[in-house]
Amino acid sequence: MSEIQNGQCGLCTHFGEEEMPSEKLITIRSSHQAPENLVETCGHPKLVALHLMVTPISGCSGFQAAA
Repeated sequence: MSEIQNGQCGLCTHFGEEEMPSEKLITIRSSHQAPENLVETCGHPKLVALHLMVTPISGCSGFQAAA
């Protein structure tokens, strides 16, 4: 498991928002941990056209903390 820090994709509102089940997202965000091999889509409005795939420990300047 990878530990996710504030500012990384796993804690961003756009991480996996299109395909990942909400229960899985809640678990990742509450535990701040995710499997090392997890790769999901980034739904950030400025990046969605790129179909960007990211890991929970990835990051960008468009980070928006999930509620």
